[in-house]
Amino acid sequence: MPAHALHDILRQLGDAAGKAGRPSPRLLAVSKKQPATAVAELAAAGQIEFGENYVQEALAKQTQLARISATTHPKIDAAALKWHLIGHLQSNKAKEAAALFDWVQTVDRVKLVGSLAAHRRDDQPPLNVLIQVNIDDEASKHGCAPDEVAVLAQAIALQPRLRLRGLMVIPTPHAEPERRRPAFRRSRELFERLQREHPQVDTLSMGMSDDAAIAIAEGATMVRIGTALFGARPAGR
Repeated sequence: MPAHALHDILRQLGDAAGKAGRPSPRLLAVSKKQPATAVAELAAAGQIEFGENYVQEALAKQTQLARISATTHPKIDAAALKWHLIGHLQSNKAKEAAALFDWVQTVDRVKLVGSLAAHRRDDQPPLNVLIQVNIDDEASKHGCAPDEVAVLAQAIALQPRLRLRGLMVIPTPHAEPERRRPAFRRSRELFERLQREHPQVDTLSMGMSDDAAIAIAEGATMVRIGTALFGARPAGR
């Protein structure tokens, strides 16, 4: 069950951080394709940050969780949960994403910046934004090139309805996780350069279930864990 796995994962992340001499990273529970009941179980156990790939799925899940928190799980404050968009954001979904999410981790082009800022409501806090970087220059992967980060970061920083928080990367999924270490290291170096230009930057989102320890050793401040928390996705999802 997800709640049982949560404590094991947090312990493992803490152990990896201690071994590397780094602070423990934040855990983002990747809940895409998982039922709202599984999210509710983790939320009841203390997890508050969840990652979704699709706008419509996130909207449906948030609606279900509000209902669950009012009935079967009254301990859960659905409004206190923090939602991260970690899937590719199409321009025509920017309006919905700006209103629905607390974080968008996949901003990779200037066109999205203006759209997100324009549609973030005045009664909401600024939208937290991470720049997605295609750190290994993979043709099949979304993300800006490393040398485009500075311009994109400046565009985000100029928008009062957005808050630049850092970078998100997904290295080439080599079968041997250790081979991903150089990409994680380059990502940290890029992150540190970004911090020098934008001191408020504090989040380097990298590492998943099979390479989290390596990512932490190389400087991840947030790791994205799905399978290790929830198990295999339900059949047909």
